Amino acid sequence: MLPLSPEERARITAVILAGGLGRRMGGQDKGLTHLAGRPMAAHVLERLIPQVGTVIVNANRNTAEYGRLGPPVLSDRLSDFQGPLAGVACALAHTHTPLLLTVPCDSPLLPVDLATRLYRALAAADAEVAVAHDGERIHPVFALLRGELRASLEAYLAAGERKIERWFDTRHCIAVDCADVVDAFLNINDADALADLEERLRRAPAEPTQRRSAP
Repeated sequence: MLPLSPEERARITAVILAGGLGRRMGGQDKGLTHLAGRPMAAHVLERLIPQVGTVIVNANRNTAEYGRLGPPVLSDRLSDFQGPLAGVACALAHTHTPLLLTVPCDSPLLPVDLATRLYRALAAADAEVAVAHDGERIHPVFALLRGELRASLEAYLAAGERKIERWFDTRHCIAVDCADVVDAFLNINDADALADLEERLRRAPAEPTQRRSAP
């Protein structure tokens, strides 16, 4: 697969979704939880920067700390921590590129070619949304969306809906085979998962990823 050209990368803004409450981490802000000596969001940012034209962070607390990572930090327009779609809507409202790439703050191993995979699939299918699929299930917060979906998403949220997959079902959405990098979608939701990944990063080389069947 050909990597994205500078012109293609410039068409994409990426948002790191860090607006949650981190309930399974005991209320800790997951994106700021340290992994190998750095905030988890810093690992995500490092992998994103070469893939897109612009990166922003969506956060609803500790915004000064997130600001130290470099990208602009935007908070949800909706109150009360209403989920990742509220963060996506916030990003779409501030995005001036044709495409928005969404990723979570707690997946520090995200694919280094995620934007390329989703961009090529979105263009080939002339779809509105391309979402990563690991061979068993989709990962809805790893998605590439067209900027013109802002009105649709805002209407969906105004109707009281919050489920990402249900909104995807109302759009032309395609699943993109990422079964060869299944481990890249590991997300760190609790202290045990964080400790396991710390240990994994201390080992070298990493174990090879097991490929699953395509969706």
